Amino acid sequence: MGMIHLTGRLICTTHAQARAVMMALPDHIRLTRDEAGCVSFDVTPSDDPLIWQVEERFVDRAAYQAHQARVAGTDWAHQTAGIARDYTVTEEK
Repeated sequence: MGMIHLTGRLICTTHAQARAVMMALPDHIRLTRDEAGCVSFDVTPSDDPLIWQVEERFVDRAAYQAHQARVAGTDWAHQTAGIARDYTVTEEK
C-alpha cells in the first residue's frame, strides 16, 4: 500500500459556517497531526473567506481510515457536518 494524499476544498455557504470552521480548526489540526501515520495535514483559508484549502497525507490507507474513524465523533465533525467537501483522494504507488 502507498501513501494516501487528499486534496480539495471545504466550502462554507455562510459566514456562520466559516466562523464554526475557524473555532474548531485549531484543535482538529493539532489532534490530526498527532495521529500515528499522519505525514502532513493543512487546512488554510483561500482568497474566498468561505472556502478553505485542504491537504492531507497519511502513510497508508489504514492510517487514513483510522483518521476518518477518529474524526467521526469529534467536535470538528459536529461543527462542520453541514459544510460541503470537494476532495480527491489518491493512493501513491
